[in-house]
Amino acid sequence: MRSTKKNMKKNRTELCEDSGSSVCEKHCIIPKSKKEAPACCSARYGLAVLSFFGFFVVYALRVNLSVALVEMVKTKVSSNSSSSMCPHSSSPGVQHNTTASVYNWDSDTQGWILGSFFYGYLFTQIPGAYLARKFGGKWFLGLGILGTATLTLLTPVAADLGPGYVIGIRVLIGIGEGVTFPAMHTMWSAWAPPMERSKLLSISYAGAQLGTVVALPASGLICFYMDWTYVFYIFGAVGVGWFFLWAFLVSDTPETHRNISVQEKEYIVSSLKDQLNSSNKNIPWGSMLKSFPVWAIVVAHFSYNWTFYTLLTLLPTFMDTVLGFSIQQSRKQVENNDNNLEYSSTEEPIIIQNDCKHHKKNGFLSALPYLGCWVVMLLGGQIADYMRETWLYSTVAVRKLCTAIGMVGPAVFLVAAGYTGCNYILAIAFLTISSALGGFSMSGFNINHLDIAPSYAGILLGITNSAATIPGMVGPVIAKTLTRSNTIEEWQTVFYISAAINVFGAVIFTIFGKGVVQDWAVPGFHSHGN
Repeated sequence: MRSTKKNMKKNRTELCEDSGSSVCEKHCIIPKSKKEAPACCSARYGLAVLSFFGFFVVYALRVNLSVALVEMVKTKVSSNSSSSMCPHSSSPGVQHNTTASVYNWDSDTQGWILGSFFYGYLFTQIPGAYLARKFGGKWFLGLGILGTATLTLLTPVAADLGPGYVIGIRVLIGIGEGVTFPAMHTMWSAWAPPMERSKLLSISYAGAQLGTVVALPASGLICFYMDWTYVFYIFGAVGVGWFFLWAFLVSDTPETHRNISVQEKEYIVSSLKDQLNSSNKNIPWGSMLKSFPVWAIVVAHFSYNWTFYTLLTLLPTFMDTVLGFSIQQSRKQVENNDNNLEYSSTEEPIIIQNDCKHHKKNGFLSALPYLGCWVVMLLGGQIADYMRETWLYSTVAVRKLCTAIGMVGPAVFLVAAGYTGCNYILAIAFLTISSALGGFSMSGFNINHLDIAPSYAGILLGITNSAATIPGMVGPVIAKTLTRSNTIEEWQTVFYISAAINVFGAVIFTIFGKGVVQDWAVPGFHSHGN
């Protein structure tokens, strides 16, 4: 049996080599380079690790506001809260360092603050991808993160000036981060050998998940022991420090890297020689926009991000206001002689000042889903490339399988989380499984740009990520609108909408997704439909 498998692999490799292309046909695999360079201490894996920490910073700077905002605002007691909402913990808490300002921002204002990032993020996707392809991705990614970190340091000042200034800062932060993923995809088009794409890109982009895992509980700890302003000061400073490492240790291409070995450089360049189209200066915009495989990625990316961004920005709020165990509140009860509601004699709602004590628990439990996603993303990349290289699965089969698991699976468990009642352990377990399964999508549609058009991978990501940014703009606003009373029933509606969109995206990608370089991406090459 083993001998048969080896012969099959040998025959298929020879068939690919005879075809004169490193791109697989329906029953081919991509042949290994004859001078494959080891992964240990290599420049390409060094880039993966450093970009891993770069995306760690990107997402830490993106999500810290989700926890800090709970402490930045005053919470009003609602006289018509549904009985289905889980009771808050009533154990007394000790306040620590609550001297930072607190603002009277309503639910709509909070929704716009959380969603404003994505207006700037949308603006620089395609321009950033185009410029990164023209001038190289290193400095666009590095300066984008540096600008984001600097603006994060200014967030407490903006908050004192008013919510409009915070929204403005978040829009500018979005502009800075908008170039990061397209620029990184552009760099990987020159750095990632075809048979290592799942591994390298899953390592690189898994930093985003770990950034979320660390930033959520760390923000709670910082809030408790310091105050919410230090959430922005500390993470902003980390971002500035990372930039200097990136500036000195990274190069745009293997040819310009100062410390890469000759063996590794030849391995990378030779493995990509039939896939890249560096000589063509004209970008085939029309062919891209008419390509069904491109639109399959667009729809899948949009659908996945609807769920991802909704949970990313609102999970701490769900933990706090629905499950009702994460934030200690000290209430000043005032009895109204007429209706015994929590109103003062002036009929103004009593303001509840949030205590930061249990933000630690809120942050940690909010981070659990992303910890699961981080682990599965790393494992999924290894499994995907193993299936392609050892089990001889075609690229398109692996991409579709990973996408289906990474989108349908999360939809099922997301809906289930809405029916756990006040059992917060079961709710967090389902949300964690949902997010963890989503990690498989990184080895699915998320890197499919490099499969179908490696020369234009950054630009394709700019296109698909532009569409995928729309959920970040409208998702939190819609979710906030649907959950004004923060009842379990309202959140069930939010989860149903997200799950339905996820399944739709998986179906479209399964039907129209492809796994080979498209004919418009390399002149003279004709795809065989894999």
